[in-house]
Amino acid sequence: MFKKRVKSVHVSLVAAVLALPASAVTPASPGFTVVEGGRGFYRLDDAVKALNGGDGTISVAPGRYPDCAVIGQGNVTIRAATPSTAIFDGGTCEGKATLVFRGTSGTVDGLVFQNIRVPDRNGAGIRAEKGDLTVVRSTFRNSEQGILSADDPAGAIKVERSTFSGLGGCPDGMCSHSIYVGGYGSLSVNRVRFERGTGGHYLKSRAAKVAVLDSSFDDTGGTATNYMIDLPAGATGQIARNMFVVGKNKENRSALIAVAAENRTNPSAGLSVSGNDASLAPGIGWSTFFVADWSREPLALGTNRLGPGIKPFETR
Repeated sequence: MFKKRVKSVHVSLVAAVLALPASAVTPASPGFTVVEGGRGFYRLDDAVKALNGGDGTISVAPGRYPDCAVIGQGNVTIRAATPSTAIFDGGTCEGKATLVFRGTSGTVDGLVFQNIRVPDRNGAGIRAEKGDLTVVRSTFRNSEQGILSADDPAGAIKVERSTFSGLGGCPDGMCSHSIYVGGYGSLSVNRVRFERGTGGHYLKSRAAKVAVLDSSFDDTGGTATNYMIDLPAGATGQIARNMFVVGKNKENRSALIAVAAENRTNPSAGLSVSGNDASLAPGIGWSTFFVADWSREPLALGTNRLGPGIKPFETR
C-alpha cells in the first residue's frame, strides 16, 4: 500500500509541473553566457552588466525571451548560439526597443525580434542611439519597427543577410518603418529581404551615404505601404542589383524610390541607381515611377529592368 501511494503522489506532482505555463518553469540552465569567462546568467541585463562597460560577447541559447537590455558602453556583441533559435518576444527597455545601443559599437548576430510595441508606437527590435551597429543573420517581424536610430554623423550601420516582415504603420500620422535610420554617417544594406509591410516605408534613411545592394522588396503582401526606399534628406552612394515588386494595397503609389522628398540636408549628386529589377504585381492597373527626385541634382541613373507600368524617373 505504501509503495502504491508514493507512486501515485509522484505521478500527480509530475502532472502538476507539466500543467504549469512555460513562463512559470525556471529554465534548467542560463540562457545568456558571457563568452569571455563562460559565466552564465538567467537575465540578459545581468549578462550586460557583468561586462562592466567593457567589450565582450554574449551568447544566447535557443529559447523565447521577454528580456531587453541597454548597452551604454564598449564594443558588445549579442549572438545566438544557433541562428534563428533565440527569440526576443515583446520585451522593451526605456520604452524604446529590445536592445538599445549607445556604446562604441554593437553587433547582433542570428537573433529574432518579434511583437515589439511601445506607447509612442516606435517600438523596435534594435535602437541605435550612438556608435556603430552591425546586424547579421537576424529576423525582425510583426512589430512597429525593426531597426530605429537616432543621429550619429560619425557612426555606421550595416545590415546583412536579414529579414524584415510585418513592420511599419502610420496610425494618426505617426509613421514607423521596417528600418528607419536617422542622421548617421553611413548605412549599408546587403542581401536583406523586406516583405509584408504594414505601413510606412520599407527603408527610410537620413544617412549621408547609403549602399542598398542585392536585396529584395516584396510588397505583394503589404498593406498601406509607402516608398520602398525613402532618402528624405538626400544621399550619395548606390542602390544596385535589388528586386522590387509593387503590391496592390499601397497607400502611396507615386514612386518606389524617393530622393530628398523632405529636405536637402545631404548632397545627392552622383547617387547611383543601376542594375535593379522592378515590376508591378499582377492585376495592378495603375502606373508609377521608379525614382522620384526632389534634389534636382544630377543622379547617376544607370540601366534598370522595369516592368510595364513603371516609368524610370521624375523630377519633382
